[in-house]
Amino acid sequence: MKTINGHTLKQMIISGANNLFNCYPEIDALNVFPVPDGDTGTNMNLTMTSGSKEVANIDTTNIYDVAKTFSRGLLMGARGNSGVILSQIFRGFAAGLEGKKEANCYDFADALISAKDVAYKAVMKPVEGTILTVIRESSVALKHYVDGLEKPITIKECMEYLLNEAKASLQRTPDLLPVLKEVGVVDSGGAGLIKVFDGFLSALNNNIIERFQATVQQNEEEKVQASAQSKIENSEFGYCTEFIMRLSPEKEGKKNFVPSRFKSVLENHGNSIVVVQDDDIVKVHIHTLKPGNIFNYAQQFGEFVTLKVENMQLQHSNIMEKEQEKNTEVEIVKKEKKKYGIISVSVGEGVNQMFKDLRVDEIVSGGQTMNPSTEDFVEAINRLNAENVFILPNNSNIIMAANQASEVVEGVNCKVIPTKTIPQGMVACMMFNPYCEIDENYEQMCEAMDNIKTGQVTFAIKDTNINGIEIKENYFMGLNGKNIVTCKEDKVDATITLLESMIDETSEIVTIIAGEDAKEDETNKIVGYLKDKYPVEIDVKLGMQPVYSYIIGVE
Repeated sequence: MKTINGHTLKQMIISGANNLFNCYPEIDALNVFPVPDGDTGTNMNLTMTSGSKEVANIDTTNIYDVAKTFSRGLLMGARGNSGVILSQIFRGFAAGLEGKKEANCYDFADALISAKDVAYKAVMKPVEGTILTVIRESSVALKHYVDGLEKPITIKECMEYLLNEAKASLQRTPDLLPVLKEVGVVDSGGAGLIKVFDGFLSALNNNIIERFQATVQQNEEEKVQASAQSKIENSEFGYCTEFIMRLSPEKEGKKNFVPSRFKSVLENHGNSIVVVQDDDIVKVHIHTLKPGNIFNYAQQFGEFVTLKVENMQLQHSNIMEKEQEKNTEVEIVKKEKKKYGIISVSVGEGVNQMFKDLRVDEIVSGGQTMNPSTEDFVEAINRLNAENVFILPNNSNIIMAANQASEVVEGVNCKVIPTKTIPQGMVACMMFNPYCEIDENYEQMCEAMDNIKTGQVTFAIKDTNINGIEIKENYFMGLNGKNIVTCKEDKVDATITLLESMIDETSEIVTIIAGEDAKEDETNKIVGYLKDKYPVEIDVKLGMQPVYSYIIGVE
């Protein structure tokens, strides 16, 4: 096959997306830092799935139309830095195919060079030893190879050459990024890209990879349980999501199941939650707006036995439509456009309220374990109906998705304040002045976020050793900024050691935001220690955030 058209590219995309879906837990396992985060494999999988769904619905042989549609789907579904970079790779790939109905080996190589260029431009400070290196080295090698050919080769041969070069590049990533060598892994983003390329080649070999399917078995007891769960009332409409999962922590890439932490994540993405564990079987019921996110999160711990999703919104809409038909008059109220709107990423009832008290108009639910997509931000911007919008990502792995959203929306002056933590987001909000112009607000908010130190206490998800600190799974780690400074079995000890690394003679205010697993007596011990040792003002807030036992701001 010397050329490929849109139909073949569509098959490659679906195969690549399915291969990544099947393998994303092993990509997650490559993450260097032992903190519970958005996980590279999960983010890339959700991003790739968004793109493949878009192309699955089109019927054309035009290769540029397919590539462009795929690019748009990736862009809107991009989550985390790895997802955004993946979307930019295929944005560049699509741009390289513009005006073409089909592609030969030279077109294919040129499109990949374009993919590399666009991806690098999207990252403010590109880091080598990452997915960027893998796409750069493999695309440049392929371009050099085909340019030296006397006659064109098949796209299959192109893909084989590209994949071999990408795999070789991935193996070199630890030599370029010392932390990879220290932990003994290759780059997770690059590994995810190779899974996509593997799927592409498989499709060219007439073997479109399918998603793994769980065996559906349900006994009478399970049916009764599912029936009882389905009757639980929900205050919001969405999807009634139920599944039974068999835990498999012994499998490579699977995580240990901690019921309290599992439930806390679910509580921030739905309601009417029931989680029942019986040995290695877990039964779950939740009403959520995004069941796919719940499934992807849950699959980190095992494999599904049964799955069921019902659209409650559709059922409700049908009822409402019938009611509206009875009305003879409909009053339409158009919301007046306002000058400013602020969007903040947040999770936890208390943290959400803190941001609302600081004039935040829209909360986008998300954080470490669930990174919001570009589309989540676009929808929030559109709901605001404001001339000027500020976005506070409050997480370094969410900034790129927020930036991408600000570029997609039209008719709105949207600026991203690059906040990496909740305390940074809060001090930035404090500096917002509705009577100032947008540029002045932007400068003051950005300046304010640099004047606060952030510390976080969370649990370790695996045993490792980083910067000389021994990390043990399920122990509590103290992070001063991005640096792990301590790992202790006791939560209070870890928090106190972290505070000692943050407070100096210039510190005046310490804000402690207690998470949902922080007990009152634990917080009191920490406050008592601070009062005895440091002449600082102490402000304790109940954030109820998951994942982080304490979030600390020092000013």
